[in-house]
Amino acid sequence: MPYWVASTGDTINSSPVVANGIVYVGSDDHKLYAFNAATGKPLWAASTGDRVYSSPAVSNGIVYFGSSDGKLYALDATTGNRRWIIHTGNQIYSSPTIVNGIVYFGSSDGKLYALDATTGNRRWIIHTGNQIYSSPTIVNGIVYFGSFDKNVYALNATTGTILWTTPTGSYIVSSPAVSNGVVYIGSADGKLYAIKATTGAPIWSTRIGEHVTSSPAVAHGIIYVGSSDMQLYALDATSGKILWTAAPIGDALNSSPAVAKGIVYIGSPDGQLYAYNATTGKLIWSTHTYNQVNSSPTVANGVVYVGSWDGELYACDATTGKILWTGGTQDHIFASPAVVNGVVYISSWDKHLYAFHLRGAKP
Repeated sequence: MPYWVASTGDTINSSPVVANGIVYVGSDDHKLYAFNAATGKPLWAASTGDRVYSSPAVSNGIVYFGSSDGKLYALDATTGNRRWIIHTGNQIYSSPTIVNGIVYFGSSDGKLYALDATTGNRRWIIHTGNQIYSSPTIVNGIVYFGSFDKNVYALNATTGTILWTTPTGSYIVSSPAVSNGVVYIGSADGKLYAIKATTGAPIWSTRIGEHVTSSPAVAHGIIYVGSSDMQLYALDATSGKILWTAAPIGDALNSSPAVAKGIVYIGSPDGQLYAYNATTGKLIWSTHTYNQVNSSPTVANGVVYVGSWDGELYACDATTGKILWTGGTQDHIFASPAVVNGVVYISSWDKHLYAFHLRGAKP
């Protein structure tokens, strides 16, 4: 049984975010909601002009989120009062990133925006050749992201100066991972790219299917990523050599992998949650759900949490795959769970946000 259930007015695709005892989630009813994390009591709801797919970000008492109405909203995180709103030219799917008092986000108008986090004043705006779904990654004062114009961009985070662009063979949805001075990103041309973070020089590119929309995970010198050819790939981070592949049965792998304690976890359209040895690719366990798993798994305290289109949230032992418990909703689960202080928050297409907790845990 859930600890509490909170209602919105329509389907929820946005993944919940928890900060300072409040849970924030966007809904297709054009609103962002704030609920008390302990009780589920509604604190406030802020209206926008269209659906809210973008997951919110919270920093210094302000919650930031984009809407399909083409606006980025900054609201007081406690009261929901408007701090500022910025208009872009098209829908916003990219989730915002806040670093050093600046909010970075992409829009379907083809621009990447950098705004003062407190005032919303423009720091800089960069035009790319097409829409941006990729969420930006900021490392060492550089902003990295991909665009539908087929390019990977690196910008000075303070000035917006383009440091370099590197072309790929098709549009980019995947968000970049940056590790040890290398940018890793997938493209719809079916390749995973490794690019030198300071210069944009290509290091390697490896074909791993027809389309790569899953964002890569990096751990211990290995890159893990799912592909449209229904396989999970592990590649050597230095050379791009494919170390191993695993082939769950089903359609394209849209779930991004999670890596913890030498195990890679990924959901599959065949209804399974898989766990593989991160070094060898050997299957450790698979746990069956009753519909496809598009939600990316979350690992916390020895438990793997994942939502399924069968409407259930699964909590599995991370070592054995044994189902510890399930929590039922009334419709598909597309969003990924958030785990804070032993409490799991998950949104569902049944218009509700759920909180489940382990025995003895309190939010």
